[in-house]
Amino acid sequence: MRLDGVDHTARPTWKLRETVEFYRDVLGLPLVHTISARGWGAPGHPDFLHFFFDAGKGATIAFFYYLGTDRPERYMPEDHHFYAANHTAWGVESPEELVRWKETLEARGLNVSPYTRHEILESIYFRDPNGYPLEITLRLRDLHRLDAKDAEMTLDAAMQLEDERRGQPERLKDIDTVWRRKGKLVSEFVEG
Repeated sequence: MRLDGVDHTARPTWKLRETVEFYRDVLGLPLVHTISARGWGAPGHPDFLHFFFDAGKGATIAFFYYLGTDRPERYMPEDHHFYAANHTAWGVESPEELVRWKETLEARGLNVSPYTRHEILESIYFRDPNGYPLEITLRLRDLHRLDAKDAEMTLDAAMQLEDERRGQPERLKDIDTVWRRKGKLVSEFVEG
């Protein structure tokens, strides 16, 4: 049983456009996937975009963009969703390995999450001795050009909406608004 390299790292961002343009345009990392979801987990968890850039050799660097939230002024408690966004994930090659890791970690007395399946990954979560969130994940399928196009359209929709709201008191807070705008972009793409 062994870990097969880092699958992805993830951090929160409060600068959607700047983050996308830096990693995609400055560093040249291709945008390969975006998970857009209504808040899940703890009560009050905001809707979010979780987007991934190809970091090479099968690894990705990912960011969480929580809709309608401000950057916190101070360190977040460990049970806050912003804290959990900062994590390192290691990949495994089979469902059996993921099961073995869960069993091994639990046998060592660690509190391990239930299996969590989210679009392209199935994962378990736990914390290191410092309280930092860690993940072991199984990639359920390869990423394809269609995933990258979907990611691009999702983030383009969100950036357009954010640009339209710049300077207004009401911020973008729900994923449904992003999905509606993305639907228009998809229609334009298909028709054009």
